[in-house]
Amino acid sequence: MSKGNTFNRRRFLGAAGAGAVGAMAHSASAQGTLTIRKQAQIPYKPDVLVVGGGPAGIGAALGAASSGANTLLIEHHAFFGGVASWCLGMPINQMRPGNKPRSKLHELILAKLRAYGDQAVRVGEHQLWCNVDYLKVALLDALDDTGCNYLIHTRAIDAVVEGDRIAGVVVATKRGPAVIRAKAIVDCTGDADVAYYAGAETMKEVGSLSPMTLCLNLTNVTSQQVRKANIRDIARKAKKKYPLIPNGWGLGKVSNSSSFYINHAGTRDLGQFDATDPLQRTEAECQSRRQVLQMTLAMREFGGEELKDIELIGTGTQMGVRETRRVKGPYVLTEEDALAGRKFDDVIAWRSGFLDIGFVRLSKMKIHDVPYRAILPARLEGLLMAGRCISATHVAASAGKSMGNCVATGHAAGLAAAMAAKKRCQPRELKVGQLQDTLRADGVDLARGGDSQDELVNKG
Repeated sequence: MSKGNTFNRRRFLGAAGAGAVGAMAHSASAQGTLTIRKQAQIPYKPDVLVVGGGPAGIGAALGAASSGANTLLIEHHAFFGGVASWCLGMPINQMRPGNKPRSKLHELILAKLRAYGDQAVRVGEHQLWCNVDYLKVALLDALDDTGCNYLIHTRAIDAVVEGDRIAGVVVATKRGPAVIRAKAIVDCTGDADVAYYAGAETMKEVGSLSPMTLCLNLTNVTSQQVRKANIRDIARKAKKKYPLIPNGWGLGKVSNSSSFYINHAGTRDLGQFDATDPLQRTEAECQSRRQVLQMTLAMREFGGEELKDIELIGTGTQMGVRETRRVKGPYVLTEEDALAGRKFDDVIAWRSGFLDIGFVRLSKMKIHDVPYRAILPARLEGLLMAGRCISATHVAASAGKSMGNCVATGHAAGLAAAMAAKKRCQPRELKVGQLQDTLRADGVDLARGGDSQDELVNKG
């Protein structure tokens, strides 16, 4: 390789776009020079860049693109949908509370699934039960309908910051790193990666994070056999031989399928893990896969006639992460806000469901507002957040991870980013009333805050 292709990190950023010199959130020079030997060229120049293609990112990308903004969505996996697409049968919660439409955008996702027939999706209570491989394609259909550009196998690894504003994101691709600049950026990474790289203040309860989950699918068993099986008794008898197994777990029927899924809090039994720490994440992933095999063998060997033929047919692409970093905004949502069903003048979404700290359900909350101030960083300009990394306390954040709620905050953040880009202003400078009008036009009822959930069936 010629020496002409070698340059340090700051020169790489300078070459990537005007004004990018020295604009990384964390300087490489403090630890020595970071050499970039290859760089990729990204053929998109978006107004709105959405980072992370899970439920929040899908909401943000569809919201921005449907409003006419030149939008690019990037995702490091090979597909979109996040945990909804890799958890093998787990329902998408809070998509239709009360079995009523939540927004045009939520309904677009459902319509694209229904276009593939009964095997693709079943609507039950507030949930969508999806075949994950239909979902992966249905989301592509929705993105294509809105004209959204997208890239997979593209991971954010740093941020370009100019003064007090984020101006772009550094990504890793198979052709090398590249900088994608945008007028407004939405962090839908779940772990607040972009905000963290850009130097925004984040919050994380080290030592009390909600447990991660590795989902698994099983077959060669019937619903009647599952009902007869005593899982806690099986776990008790098998614990000596299979020490990694938890004390109990539940088997849920995968809709329109002969298989069952288990969404178990494996890391709760294995210890406390931080998914943003590479060593801890590695240990959690590896231990959980060993745990899954031990659970399957325990059911086969100690489950009697009912479970002796049960067979493991698949596990999730990765563990589902419930909680890591959250960005501190001008307002921090609290447990009290959720329990009281608090309303805010700058409401841009609402959340339903439970306060659920990793399978430990707390007091029943009311439907409550998410204020615009909770999807903005406290100081950094040019950035919005959506999904589970919005500004909320440890307990209040637990309501934000339900996927329908993530789509809702993503929808609002994407629209806000598009409006800011069009008006050539910072997201913080937007008139919230105009954003609210646009959300209402998209079918969002912003008057739900304070509603009781007693009349709703909420099982997730």
